[in-house]
This record gives sequence, structure tokens and C-alpha cells, in this order.
Amino acid sequence: MRKVRLVIVMGAVMLLVGGCFLLGMGDRATLTVAQGTGPSPTLPPPNKTLLPTVDIAPAIGWPAGARPTPAPGLAVTAFADGLDHPRWLYVLPNGDVLVAESNAPPKPESGKGIRDWVMKMVMKRAGAGTPSANRITLLRDTDRDGVADKRSVFLQGLNSPFGMVLVGNDFYVANADALVRFRYRPGADRIDEPGVKVVDLPAGINHHWTKNVIASHDGRKLYITVGSNSNVAEKGMEIEQGRAAIWELDRASGKMRLYATGLRNPNGLAWEPVTGKLWTAVNERDEIGSDLVPDYITSVRDGGFYGWPYSYWGQHVDTRVQPQRPELVATALVPDYALGPHTASLGITFADGLHWPAPFREGLFVGQHGSWNRKPKSGYKVIFVPFRGGMPNGEPIDVLTGFLDGEERAHGRPVDVKDDRRGGLLVTDDVGNVVWRVTAMTAKRR
Repeated sequence: MRKVRLVIVMGAVMLLVGGCFLLGMGDRATLTVAQGTGPSPTLPPPNKTLLPTVDIAPAIGWPAGARPTPAPGLAVTAFADGLDHPRWLYVLPNGDVLVAESNAPPKPESGKGIRDWVMKMVMKRAGAGTPSANRITLLRDTDRDGVADKRSVFLQGLNSPFGMVLVGNDFYVANADALVRFRYRPGADRIDEPGVKVVDLPAGINHHWTKNVIASHDGRKLYITVGSNSNVAEKGMEIEQGRAAIWELDRASGKMRLYATGLRNPNGLAWEPVTGKLWTAVNERDEIGSDLVPDYITSVRDGGFYGWPYSYWGQHVDTRVQPQRPELVATALVPDYALGPHTASLGITFADGLHWPAPFREGLFVGQHGSWNRKPKSGYKVIFVPFRGGMPNGEPIDVLTGFLDGEERAHGRPVDVKDDRRGGLLVTDDVGNVVWRVTAMTAKRR
């Protein structure tokens, strides 16, 4: 009997993996990505299929000499290549660029069920199955020609590092399980002294392992993102304590408090220059159709609840979540701007308004890593959301495309975007193992 059950289970797994990979099983979108974009996206009824929609773009990397396609009036070059899964960026005051070469930490035994195994195969096919390098690399452009000519290991022996921020001489790294502080000397190309753990961060199963960090304008507070431990709490809310949230840390006292909750997987953080408000990019839930749910960017309200897992886009109830919490759903905030379903929008940075031609002077650059739960695919590009008066104003504009080879394979997948303070936009590509640099075609060396 045990052998029969094993055969049935393995048959189901092969059907899911083989069917999804080879036949692209699941539903096909009935709406365009544009219809799921903007302040009032179209939200059709959920479409929960027998098997999840899986449409992976296998990672193939870039052929020699190939690069993404910039928007008219822009140019793109490789700032640095030959990296190991570059994910997140930080630009130091002297112009040195730090890149976290990182991937998911090993999952505990509780995260090694059949579903988790299938998802591991999915991520491996998408180029995310390599062990984490667990380091931060420093890239320096000494002659300011737009190409890093010096690199060094800035920090190593980390635990799936992601977000970074410098406050004074305190350099913070958000590992998958803790925020760690190191002493930084201006101009240093490496840190050899051991770090000090500031605070533990929710870890464990780590369905979403990335942790980002940003400092307040005065440097007194740090804001840290923590994604959920599941898609829609299918493993229970007990493992979601402190997750799907942005935390605020008081640097002086070390006290932590929840700043905003109900954010399924917040990643990018940036301060909007007109209003001074904190903005974030959030990856929404999967497995209710190719048209749902749109990822989004939003200003973050202190004490705000954004719906996860009980509802999405405000008060649209997700009936998969039991028991329901109608009293919480009634308080759920509507995000400011949808970015299309399953685009996996991650890094964000606001334009500095100085070095960019129209229409890129006022607004937000967004790195869209690309879908796995949508057919046809979405994301796989860098976009620009125009702003006016501190709020989105208009339709997104493509900044960098060409990461997909037609509809099938991925040369690259953009992750983070950062202003390099020299007139360029840096973009990490964790499949191509490149940091790209986008500039206006008229930009001069700086």
C-alpha cells in the first residue's frame, strides 16, 4: 500500500512538473498587463485552476556582445559582469558601488515537502537554483568611464545578504535572519572586522527570504522589509508572526515596532523627494489566475494594513484564507499604483531630475524580475512610472527591455535599480550576472 501511495504521489509530481514545463498548463490571461496597471486596475473574478499556471522562461544568459534594449534617447552598457547572482545595490558616498551576490538560504526540513520541491524545480529552471555566494562585492570606476575597473570582496561569510545602508560610519546588512552592523571606514574597499548582530529578523521556512533596509532622512530610524512565509497563509498564521510587514527600528534604543502590515512581499524601498514619504514595491499573491493579483507600488502609511492574506487591492476578499477576518479586511488600504499581475516588481529608485531627458525626469524606476505564474509572461524589464506632485501620474514607460528571447527563454532578469549619483541608472541582472548602466545618450563622463 505504501508503494502504491508513493507511485501516486510521484505520478502527480511528474504530471505537475512535466505538464507545467512542457505544456504550460494553467489558465491564459484574458486581460493585458496594461489593464492590470495604474491606480484603478481591472480585477476580474479569481480563476483557481486544478494545477497552478507555470510558465517559466528558462535562463540562458546573454550571448557575447548582447545587451538589453534601452528606450529611445537612452544607452546601456555593462558596468560589471561575471558576477554570481547579483541581487541588490547600494552606492556609497564616494561613488563606490556595492552589490549583494546572494540567493535563497537552504530551507529547513519543514520546507521540503512535495510542493516545496516542485517550486525549487521551478526556481532552478528560472535561474534561481544556485547556492548563495553570501558576499557583498565592491565595484569601483576609478576613471569614471561608466565601467567598473576595480572590484574587491567587501564582505563575505554572510547569510543570504540583501538590503544595505550606511548611516554615518555604521554599515548595516540585512541578512535573511538578522540585521548586522559593521564599522565602515570611508574609502575602504573591504571590511575585515566582524559585525555585530543588531536584531534577529523573522526567518525559518523563508518562502520569501529577502530583507531590505533603508534609513530615515535623519538617520535615527531604519525600515526593514520582511516577506510572508507562504503564498496565502496556507501553512497557518502561526508561522507568519512578524512577517508580511515593514518594521521600524529605533537606532538609539534598538526597539522594533511594526510600521505597516499586510504587505505580502515588500522589497524595494525609497523616499519620494517631493513629499518625503516612504514608498515600497510589493509582490502580491499567486495561483488565482494569470490576471490576478497585480503587484504594486505604494506610499506606506504608518500603522497601515494592506490586506494580506485576507484580501487584495483593498477589500477584495481571498476566499482561500480560512478563517476569514472581516474586521481586518474592513481596514485594508488600497495601494497607490498597480504594476501588472505577476511582474515580480522588486527594486525601485526615484529619478534625480537632473540627468534624465523627458519623460524620465520625475518619477520612479522599477525593476521587474518577471513572472512564473502568468501566461503569457509579464515583467522581465525595467519601467518608469511618471510622478507629479509626489504621486504617480500617467502610464508606465519601458526603460530597458529585451531580457526575454521572444516568449520562451530569458537572457536576464532585472532585480534592483539604483541611481549611481553620476548620471546613470544601475540595474542588477541575476540571470545574466551583470550590472547594467543606463544613461541618457547625451550624458558625459562624470
